[in-house]
Amino acid sequence: MSAGIVSGGALAGLKIIEMEGIGPGPFAGMMLADHGAEVIRIARPGVRIDPSDVLARSRSRVELDLKSEEGRAAARALIRDADGLIEGYRPGVMERLGLGPEALLADNPRLVYGRMTGWGQEGPLAHAAGHDINYIAITGALNAFGRKGEKPTPPINMVGDFGGGGMMLAFGMLAGILSARATGKGQVIDCAMTDGASLLMGMIWGFRGQGIWSDERGANYLDTGAPYYDTYETADGEFIAIGSIEPPFYARMLQAVGLSGDPLFEDQNAPDGVEARRERLTAVFRRKTRAEWRELMEGTDACFAPVLSFAEAPEHPHNKVREAFITLNGVVQPAPAPRFSLTPAPQPRAPGDA
Repeated sequence: MSAGIVSGGALAGLKIIEMEGIGPGPFAGMMLADHGAEVIRIARPGVRIDPSDVLARSRSRVELDLKSEEGRAAARALIRDADGLIEGYRPGVMERLGLGPEALLADNPRLVYGRMTGWGQEGPLAHAAGHDINYIAITGALNAFGRKGEKPTPPINMVGDFGGGGMMLAFGMLAGILSARATGKGQVIDCAMTDGASLLMGMIWGFRGQGIWSDERGANYLDTGAPYYDTYETADGEFIAIGSIEPPFYARMLQAVGLSGDPLFEDQNAPDGVEARRERLTAVFRRKTRAEWRELMEGTDACFAPVLSFAEAPEHPHNKVREAFITLNGVVQPAPAPRFSLTPAPQPRAPGDA
């Protein structure tokens, strides 16, 4: 260990109880555990540990039957000296188990009680079933994803489940714990994916307020409306990504592709000729393979990157140097992030490893 480095991670000493679930709650638990928090998962008896479940890494696990008096008592005992609790059930489920905020905060007044749901703890939809696609649909976010003239395209489940859900809950838990340490009082964190997805779109709402963002999908400079911010197919059927927004970067991109001085590209934001510029770039990028374009443009100020598959990403030289991916029990997965200079994250443990 390097001189001055403190082992254990930035969150060493925190104790979090996580009610085992799927998706955003476990993601929040993983983030906290990655950085040294002791996270104990309460699981239903007989549920098999999946060693390939990346979101379950670095935790210990206790099987409890919460339908029994003994199981509930054991859960309360675990939570009594914890800094935080994470649960992702529908509103009212924990209360019916006798494990709601009122009961647990009476046991442990400093407890931060994190509640992860799609719709939130109240509102007309609070008790309805849903998934990421539904939660981001009512925020305006889903309407923004997709190309002009085409239907909205779900960005898998990054915006609701993980960006607006799990990551927001991890932030909320830490903010609540800081507050509890300052005031001696815990509280409930109502983390709704609808709220979080809306917050992630804050910059776009700002652009809209300035009159520089249209509700029309695919008509704005970050949603494929601009030819200089898009993906293009190469000669070998692969793809590259171009993000040459600023004029100097745009000029560098044009130079790399041999279009400097072309009158069609003189004004990068001219409304006339948008599709003509896109068609020209499409034709140009199809003349070389992805590897050839990488040789010409990668690492320059053209704002270029190859579009890599999951299989390819861990082998990219930049990712390898930064050790951005790790392998646990044969499962390739992202390394903990962000990175701390004094309290680096400990080596993650595969699910089921002590």
